[in-house]
Amino acid sequence: MQVNVWAVPRAKPMPRILVFGKNGQLASCLAMCGDETPNAELVFVGRDQCDIEDVHQIAPLIDRVQPDVVINAAAYTAVDLAEEQADVAFKVNRDAVRAMAEALAKRSVPLIHVSTDYVFDGQGSTPYTEQDPVSPLGVYGASKFAGEDAVRETLDKHLIIRTSWVFSQFGKNFVKTMLNLMEQRDEIRVVNDQTGCPTSAHDLAGAILKLSGLVVAKDFDKFGTYHLSSGQSQTWFEFANRIQKVASHVWGDDWKGKDCRITPVPSSEYPTVAKRPSYSVMSSQRFVGSFGIQLPTVEESLSAVIENLRREKSYA
Repeated sequence: MQVNVWAVPRAKPMPRILVFGKNGQLASCLAMCGDETPNAELVFVGRDQCDIEDVHQIAPLIDRVQPDVVINAAAYTAVDLAEEQADVAFKVNRDAVRAMAEALAKRSVPLIHVSTDYVFDGQGSTPYTEQDPVSPLGVYGASKFAGEDAVRETLDKHLIIRTSWVFSQFGKNFVKTMLNLMEQRDEIRVVNDQTGCPTSAHDLAGAILKLSGLVVAKDFDKFGTYHLSSGQSQTWFEFANRIQKVASHVWGDDWKGKDCRITPVPSSEYPTVAKRPSYSVMSSQRFVGSFGIQLPTVEESLSAVIENLRREKSYA
């Protein structure tokens, strides 16, 4: 059940979940999952209701909504632009998060905060665990880790969920970009020396909503930092091939993109302002062992996303 941010009186005795970042991929999928399992009141806020760059707006908004748990799905995610706009990236990814944590600590309300694989430098060769040291390569990763630290320092009742390579039917993401390029071009060149775990925002949202129901329990004692991604590591090139295969199956022989040639290339052919981790595979073993929640396979998740895009007849 979704409620307007100003509709504070509760219709039913169910948990109220406040979600920051209502226009992003994750929040859009949280809204879908909330409709599918209407066992909580979901309140979504974006810049119009609360501009989190102004940290003074955050506590009053929390007082108004009176949530039982908060999900922070808001973030500054423009990886390259962050190198030029470090002040804005840290305002959103660190300062706003600290303000949330401080406000929630005073009210004894738990926070589920979403973070990223970019906190690691990508020099590893085995899946990163929550105990591995972090070493961000750029401003984006550094600002996200600073936000994590702000939560850990300020609020005992927190779950930090690091995820990676998020895709969905919403917003801009790799899956939609590839589908569009495959239809437009005879050949696309895709980086084959960066490895990670593509993760469906819908699957992630479903897992986070399940967690929301758990953390409001008085005896919940599994707060901390966790990794959650699909668990199926691959390069961007391999993921692009998987996208094409699944789309060809879902859309059939009439889909123009099925004949597009996908060529592997090194990252050096596509230099970027911010350096990307070459290996950002994370182990979700601690999360699965703690909560018994495991994400579907990439193929299953891709099929669902591409089927939804087919129905909408749009992926630009």
